[in-house]
Amino acid sequence: MQLRISENEYARRRSDLLAKLAAQGHDGLVCFGANNMFYLCAFAMIPTERPMAYVLSASGRSALLLPRLEAEHAEENALVDSVRSYPEYPGDRHPMQFLADLVKEMGLGGARIGVDGDGYGAIYGYRGPRLSEVLPEAKVTSVRDTIEDMQMINSPEEVALIRESTRWANLAHRLLQDYCRDGVTENEVSARASYEATQTMIKTLGKDYRPLSSGRAGASAGFRGQIGRGSALPHAITTNAVMRRGDVLVTGAGASVWGYSCELERTMVLGEPTREQAEYFQHMLNVQDIALEAIKPGIPCSDVDKAVWRYFEEHNLQPTWRHHSGHAKSTQVHEAPFLDRGDHRIIQAGMIFTVEPGIYVNGFAGFRHSDTVVVTDTGIEMLTYYPRDLESLTIPA
Repeated sequence: MQLRISENEYARRRSDLLAKLAAQGHDGLVCFGANNMFYLCAFAMIPTERPMAYVLSASGRSALLLPRLEAEHAEENALVDSVRSYPEYPGDRHPMQFLADLVKEMGLGGARIGVDGDGYGAIYGYRGPRLSEVLPEAKVTSVRDTIEDMQMINSPEEVALIRESTRWANLAHRLLQDYCRDGVTENEVSARASYEATQTMIKTLGKDYRPLSSGRAGASAGFRGQIGRGSALPHAITTNAVMRRGDVLVTGAGASVWGYSCELERTMVLGEPTREQAEYFQHMLNVQDIALEAIKPGIPCSDVDKAVWRYFEEHNLQPTWRHHSGHAKSTQVHEAPFLDRGDHRIIQAGMIFTVEPGIYVNGFAGFRHSDTVVVTDTGIEMLTYYPRDLESLTIPA
């Protein structure tokens, strides 16, 4: 299969965005967000305190401004007409002044410019002027929603990359489950499963495989501290917890393919489940089934979460609720729209969601599966396919 987004698709994205911007009265675009730059010109980078920006004019001419240390990286990989660099941040001259020069050179100095933000984000200690301050004659307007709306609908190429991700997430999770036993640490199991899955992935996909992710070099699976009582903390961090017979284990697995990844999460039990564990597990399965069945094109995202919440109310489970039913997923960890009762955006074919309503009993355990699905013309297609039933997820001990 093709393990990347084609240049034709990148060109289509830029053309479609320019048409939308023109209809809004904009003459060009400046992007500071790393994910937005990757979406438009295939340049994957690690954002730091050194600002980077992507400039696109109405004629279709494009350029990147970035620090000198990124110049060769961009020249080799970015789909742009030119790459400009500045020496360093903060430097003798601020990088935003170099950006102002580039924007003026591209004929946008006094134009209406759409931006994903009025300047570079305050990360890693960065401080600097806004774009509107270094280009006082230009009219700078946010078009973040326009870009985000485009990213919500995944093309067949994007769906194919996420589908490929599910294969390797499945392998990593299978190895993770196989290596769980009484007395081992979560990091030991995670490192072993992730390494072996990644090696198999690299050997199978060959020289054309590129993860293009700063956080995941291939396939991975782990627990993030969600072991035993810690499983009741849905956004815990790794504690190197020791697994013990009777523990509930909440997992997470994925694999990066050209920057795209699925989300696969499961609840497992080490040893024979107790009646209470089995009851909460079944409730969790029920609410996930409700969410999966509710997702259809043409309805608001909020309807899915409301259907899940009705189950919580009917079974007096409100105290075990912690978060909404899911979120969109492609190249980032969490993306819009959200399967949340406060998100009324309409579900459309091509959207990809994680579906993950969970049940969390403080001091006891948490129960959550997460599956990645793509919305079709009539409902959904499940992309992840790891077993969901308790028997399959019970680890002999």
